[in-house]
Amino acid sequence: MKKVLALVMALAMLLSVACAEGFSGNVKIWVADAVVDFTQQQVDAFKAANPEYAGMTVTIEPVGEGDAASNMITDVEGGADLYGFAQDQLARLVAAGALIDVAPENADVVEKENDAGAVSAVKMGDTMYAYPMTSDNGYFLYYDKSVVTDPTDLEKVLEDCEKAGKNFYMEINSGWYQTAFFFGAGCTLTYDSDDSGNLTGINCDYATENGVKALKSMIKVAQSPAFVNGSSASNATNIGAIVDGTWDANTMMDLLGDNFAATKLPTVDGYQLGGFGGFKMLGVKPQTDEDKLAACDALAAYLTSEDVQLARYEAVQWGPSNLNAQKNEAVQSNVALAALAEQLAYAVPQGQYPGDYWSLATALGDDVIGKNLDGKTDEELLATLQQFQDTAATYVTK
Repeated sequence: MKKVLALVMALAMLLSVACAEGFSGNVKIWVADAVVDFTQQQVDAFKAANPEYAGMTVTIEPVGEGDAASNMITDVEGGADLYGFAQDQLARLVAAGALIDVAPENADVVEKENDAGAVSAVKMGDTMYAYPMTSDNGYFLYYDKSVVTDPTDLEKVLEDCEKAGKNFYMEINSGWYQTAFFFGAGCTLTYDSDDSGNLTGINCDYATENGVKALKSMIKVAQSPAFVNGSSASNATNIGAIVDGTWDANTMMDLLGDNFAATKLPTVDGYQLGGFGGFKMLGVKPQTDEDKLAACDALAAYLTSEDVQLARYEAVQWGPSNLNAQKNEAVQSNVALAALAEQLAYAVPQGQYPGDYWSLATALGDDVIGKNLDGKTDEELLATLQQFQDTAATYVTK
């Protein structure tokens, strides 16, 4: 019995020593300028709650999500240990060796506690490479309640705007907004990439019956007298409705006052408009020091936890990906975030796309706006989409 007790005490001492070791070195974090002060406060709280990391020196630098990814890819060794980035950079960062996969125990928590779109966005295949931080990038419908009587049907939205002499804004010559029609109609356009970040394949079925349906919907929308190509509320006038994002919520509230409203995108020609969804995430760089890696993992998990996501929303209005945080009364009372949450159920995370794709999509949208496709037969529209699809396939590098 004494031997057993001695063994238990020895193990307890070993565990205590292991926990006490922690990490007291340097950790560098890159986050957007808007959340630098917030992140510092949360790091201080993390250290106070975890004495084994009290001696850790954390440097927080203002580097936006886009720049962070580019900088990491250029110089992984000199980059941050933790950094925020957007989901469309995931494949490039994995290929560059700038992300270590999330520890299995943390991955299980992420999977259980965050919405499906955010979980999908941080994965490549079955491997999770980052911690979801937000579910707040995407587009939906803002509208004037005194003008639009039925925001669920795009034909009715256009009709109401026409009757009231108001404008309906949507940027259909943007490869980001344009997918609302094609993805909604059931089409796919994604690229595959290898471990070096090269585009190795394309999955595109725009040149199909569904693609023609989507293109015909775009043409019909562009023919409305109410239609204006655009997506920026600050540059819009006489708005009846606009397809836009959470970043313009304050502008729209100022413009519409008591008539301010927002909801998911409407249906058109019998299908629900879809499109891209966007997510911010926090990545951890591979480390040679196991203690430092454990510290970075623990800190990343904390900075993307339910409480911190909710606090970040309260501080800077970033929409949480955590399911419980999304149910918070303050979050649910945010009209724009509620509309986006509805729409994200019909959206797909934006993956890696070549620069030429965006130019190609712009050209297609410009043809619609310029009335170049008006009066075309289904066969002619199919030929247009076949050319689009064939051209998109030429951007594959291998």
